[in-house]
Amino acid sequence: MVSKNTICLWFNGTAEEAARFYAQTFPDSTVGTIFRAPGDYPSGKQGDVLTVEFTVMGIPCLGLNGGPAFKHSEAFSFQVATDTQEETDRLWNAIIQNGGQASDCGWCKDKWGLSWQITPRALTTAMADPDRAAAKRVFEAMMTMGKIDIAAIEAAHRG
Repeated sequence: MVSKNTICLWFNGTAEEAARFYAQTFPDSTVGTIFRAPGDYPSGKQGDVLTVEFTVMGIPCLGLNGGPAFKHSEAFSFQVATDTQEETDRLWNAIIQNGGQASDCGWCKDKWGLSWQITPRALTTAMADPDRAAAKRVFEAMMTMGKIDIAAIEAAHRG
């Protein structure tokens, strides 16, 4: 059953592949019902995957195989809070090594064009420090990074 509020993500025929990757990569993620076309239609055939229900870290999503008309952009991203460098590395590397691309400040993009912010809690905690000089050092360190390096963030925080 589709949740009352579900994020619908547009794909060009690859919704099932993406949903399976997310379910393998992220905790609390699953693939649910796959809806197939009951008959031929102008841009496809009977049996083609139309939609895929899935969750990404507990967030209900629907992958819609809508075709090539719309592309993902950084205007929408999943932000994943990580607790360790190992977890940060694992998620970042899974996205990048599966056809994705690295970006700046903890952002990366998967092979389907969806943006991800792999954000260690150490970064968000240090950025919220009431000591604005320490927060500024952390911010400046983050601005030089692709994947976030927790040890470097902590060093910048200490000064």
